[in-house]
Amino acid sequence: MKRISTFIMVLACTFASAQTIDDVLRYSNENLQGTARFQAMGGAFGALGGDLSALNVNPAGSAVFNFSEIGITGSNYHTDNDALYGNTLSNTTSNSLDFNQIGGVFVFNSSNDSPWRKIALAFNYDLVQNFDNEFVASGNSSVGIDNYFLNFAEGEPLGPLRTQQGEYIEDAYLDIGANLGYSAQQAFLGFQAGIIEPVDDDDQNTSYFSNAQYGSVNQRYIQNTSGYNSKFTLNFASQYQDNLYLGASLNFHNILYDKVTYFDEDGYDAESPIQYTSFDNLLHTEGHGFSFSLGAIAKLNQSIRVGASYQSPTWYTLTDDTSQRINSNLAVSDINYINFGIVNLYDEYKIKTPEKYTGSIALVFGQDGLISLDYSYQDMSKAELRPTSDPSFAAENDFIASTLGAVNSYRLGGEYRIEEVSLRAGYRFEESPYENGDFIGDLNGFSAGIGYNFGPSRLDLAYSRTEQDINSYFFDGGTNNSTLINRVNTNISLGYTLKF
Repeated sequence: MKRISTFIMVLACTFASAQTIDDVLRYSNENLQGTARFQAMGGAFGALGGDLSALNVNPAGSAVFNFSEIGITGSNYHTDNDALYGNTLSNTTSNSLDFNQIGGVFVFNSSNDSPWRKIALAFNYDLVQNFDNEFVASGNSSVGIDNYFLNFAEGEPLGPLRTQQGEYIEDAYLDIGANLGYSAQQAFLGFQAGIIEPVDDDDQNTSYFSNAQYGSVNQRYIQNTSGYNSKFTLNFASQYQDNLYLGASLNFHNILYDKVTYFDEDGYDAESPIQYTSFDNLLHTEGHGFSFSLGAIAKLNQSIRVGASYQSPTWYTLTDDTSQRINSNLAVSDINYINFGIVNLYDEYKIKTPEKYTGSIALVFGQDGLISLDYSYQDMSKAELRPTSDPSFAAENDFIASTLGAVNSYRLGGEYRIEEVSLRAGYRFEESPYENGDFIGDLNGFSAGIGYNFGPSRLDLAYSRTEQDINSYFFDGGTNNSTLINRVNTNISLGYTLKF
């Protein structure tokens, strides 16, 4: 019979080590995107409105528009990562270009004496998060990859880790993942690669030792991610009399995420049976979500505006599939048949991100300009993996509740107009979602931009920069190997708006 090793798929019945706090944080974070004007002013639009991306902050903002209009924005995303591992600093940069925003608003003015002066219907697509990123960590460590496999192998019987008579190694790998779970599958990889050995050759053996001997090893880790988290908004808002705006939005989210990691290790002792190891992983995630938001903006007088909004939890439904490959100088001859074409499929799962509250105030200086401030609060300890009845999810949710905390965010923006030219600037600060900021640091950002009003149309250019320190772990158990990354994201955006 001809051997086939293309796409072999299996339903993995266990979630162990598949979905974690990292997934929750990845899809809860909304990085500053939107129109060029929105980005240039730091996203501080909660009390202003009048911008299509402002609907993400306060859905009442569409009623502030005086005319119907459509707009589109494209951005160049540049990421600069300085990864410190051991005493070695590695720099990696990446670029991507995308249309990150497109939308429109239709304004209908009242033709009678109703106190409801106008209504607005809007739609908008925004790229909430661009996942395109890469970093390299290279250095020396006293903790080798053998600890990863020993961690998962401890307590696993030896029998299933052996291939049976006439059984292909890739079939055994998938079968173990489906029936015995993630831990046994990782133990299988370590055993078949010759990295770990059983203490006793009996099939009932549950203890293992390492074939790697070293005081320290050389390691190189590469992580490449791609994809997006997007939001499509349907919005309704209305102006009541002269000074009150009310609005609501329905938000439809889509997620596509790919993460590929490459790990190489060598530098073992000369007498070590293991002399080199490589271990690569691929994660692919797709899904969709739903949320809604409510908001209001009030003009207290000609100069002062205040706003308040509520963004509901986002309910995501996601599916994951994973692939792995491993090799070493002691691996079995057919180890390469376990590769990225051999796919583990996991059951559908859900993530609930916490609700967010935003309060805003703005000072408007007639036609000359404005200053705006937004404050947002989100309690990340309320995030959940679902179904909560799953034992591994329950344990992870307890970890989330005890590890994550409240996130306070501040956005400040200003605009100064000189005839048809608008000069803009913004500042953004967002606290770490962790109670302990050693895992992820606070985010700081600033922005600037310029716009030119042609009358029926407007052209806007924005520059925005954010910086954050992130402690990124290589693996999900057995080792605490991690690299400290200083990440700088720089966006240059160009937007065009047409009134009609």
